[in-house]
Amino acid sequence: MTHNQKISAELAIHSWQVDNVISLIDEGATIPFLARYRKEMTGSLDEVVIAAIRDRVVQLRELDKRRQVILDSINEQGLMTPELEQKILNAGVMSLLEDLYLPFKPKRKTKATVAKAKGLEPLAKYILEQQPGDITFKAKSFVSLEKEVANVDEALSGARDIIAEWISENDIARSRIRQLFEREAIISSKVAKGKAEVGQKYETWFDFSEPLVKAPSHRVLAMLRGHEEGYLKIKVEPEVERAQTQLERIFIKGNTAASAQVQIALEDSYKRLLQPSMETETLQTAKEKADLEAIRVFAENMRQLLLSPPMGEKNVLALDPGFRTGCKVVCLDKQGNLLHNETIYPHPPQNEIKQSIAKIINLVKAYKIDASVYSASAVAREEFPDYDITVRGAVSIGRRLMDPLAELVKIDPKSIGVGQYQHDVNQKELAQSLQAVVESSVNHVGVELNTASSALLSYVSGINSAVAKNIVKFRTENGSFSDRKQLLKVARLGPAAFVQCAGFLRVAASGNPLDNTSVHPESYKLAETVLAELGYSLKDLKNKDKITAIQQAATAADAKVIADKLAAGEPTVRDILQSFSRPGRDPREDMPAPQPRKNITNLTDIQAGSLVTGTVHNITDFGVFVDIGVKINGLIHKSELSYKRFNHALDIVSIGDIVECLVLSVDEDRKRIALSLKQARETKPQPAAQNRDNRSFSPRPVVKQTTAPANPVEPKQTDFAALLNKFGKK
Repeated sequence: MTHNQKISAELAIHSWQVDNVISLIDEGATIPFLARYRKEMTGSLDEVVIAAIRDRVVQLRELDKRRQVILDSINEQGLMTPELEQKILNAGVMSLLEDLYLPFKPKRKTKATVAKAKGLEPLAKYILEQQPGDITFKAKSFVSLEKEVANVDEALSGARDIIAEWISENDIARSRIRQLFEREAIISSKVAKGKAEVGQKYETWFDFSEPLVKAPSHRVLAMLRGHEEGYLKIKVEPEVERAQTQLERIFIKGNTAASAQVQIALEDSYKRLLQPSMETETLQTAKEKADLEAIRVFAENMRQLLLSPPMGEKNVLALDPGFRTGCKVVCLDKQGNLLHNETIYPHPPQNEIKQSIAKIINLVKAYKIDASVYSASAVAREEFPDYDITVRGAVSIGRRLMDPLAELVKIDPKSIGVGQYQHDVNQKELAQSLQAVVESSVNHVGVELNTASSALLSYVSGINSAVAKNIVKFRTENGSFSDRKQLLKVARLGPAAFVQCAGFLRVAASGNPLDNTSVHPESYKLAETVLAELGYSLKDLKNKDKITAIQQAATAADAKVIADKLAAGEPTVRDILQSFSRPGRDPREDMPAPQPRKNITNLTDIQAGSLVTGTVHNITDFGVFVDIGVKINGLIHKSELSYKRFNHALDIVSIGDIVECLVLSVDEDRKRIALSLKQARETKPQPAAQNRDNRSFSPRPVVKQTTAPANPVEPKQTDFAALLNKFGKK
């Protein structure tokens, strides 16, 4: 079976789809481009499946490379047999391939290699056959002072060392023990000696154990972090007796004196060789699975954050809070350009509260205001070289409200803080996954060619950072792009790159209205023909009076009928019609716009039993963090998300969701806020009751009434937002 056939079977798709995807990727096509503009060739596969094909073929090719190295090595040793060669050729996973190679892999000095050097290998083979006979008599013939075998016990011991290594390197034995570890291993952790006091943050894991198959990713990563930091000792192992029984079924053949020697060697092999090897491998596999889960959650959170609806083109006043050094205030125009910046000092030691309020009110009026990792980055320094880090931070804060995607792409995704254990997982895989999410999000939304930053452009299909900078340079030197075709004049952006990127770039000011849609230039002629089938022409797309009629006609049109009539691909025609139904429309516009948050500004404003409204900031395996307006995010533990069954918190909420929660507890000393979503929004399921006629019925739901405390505690710090609101009304 070829790789393509194997992938086809694994993903339950046609082999021609796999063939085309692999061929196009090998030619340099990006995943967003394939998913959007090569639907006829891929069979309309989405980005997830296309990425799975790419990753699997890379994996299989790596397996082939390793297979060839192993074949060459064993052939060079002159130890290849037809049976072994067939096993190696048939090995479908790396672990089996390595098991087959293990007996032939060059070794460092081991007990077995020492024993073999003493000439004890024939004795080991004799014992392993387990024939009836006097083992002691047989072993005497191997006693040799010259070879440093002083007596029978040393001869038998050396032979057992050789047998132990043979057992540990047997591919069948390793396969069965590996399966046992996968199914039945227990992961346990103990506090490291002398670390009980200094490692209190890992107290949960000081005496903990559970089946590894049931351990969720966040618990595995937590234990591994504790182990790496030296606070915990971790062990992964099934029952020893179960493991040894598996080995006995393979290697013990009778009840002879030789069998007793094999039994000793078997127990030694498991304890000294197999168990440590399989523990390391199993723990590594568990780590990889935990990494994948953590990365998946991080990536999904990142996608939701990047695709958060923008506030749109509004004048914005943004603040970067500070105490001793003051709060930086910036005013941005509708395009995010910096108009004004200054500093106010509403907090101690200056306490310039009234002056600060007056300044902000004046700025709001003067600039007609409608409504921070980046600040220290090289991108920010390049964009605002004459302003300090706090001013750049305030600009970034304001721009994130106006357009989260355009601003967040300037920040290292790992620094945004919407994941779990992001510093503990495989950093290469995390970076690749987040890079793919950013690329997917940017290309899904599309980019305005004449306003996009080089950071945003660098994520467009077919454009790297160097070409992105060339685009901005060309724009600076030659003025705004007049159409998509002008991209071909940009240095290092050739025809191949143009094909990849053009459909994702918008030119709102172009004379060709198709340049402001997701229609690819290669389909312009088809798009005009489709438009004619609807009864309109290209110039009608510029006529505001006809746009609504075109949208309605495109929505009502039958893509299959038009495609058949024009002998065109139905997926492409369908996408063209969709573009006409939403010309120049941002897909994020369908989502609710960001809402301002009021009232809560300090931890002391919150009390158990009250209802608070906040924004979902981060989603993890164990719960959801919600920004409710204070510096500390509240945590909704997964047990407090819903009374209904669900697989993951992502099934209940998304990043950016506005949620109303019940405050369960506030721990001011530990800076922790416990919240409940289910108790605020859902009714607890009631068990069926029996009426007087013994007929089952469900009682009417009892809605939990929760109110704010009658006498809220006065805030310890100045409630600046409240004062501003009060002063502004006057």
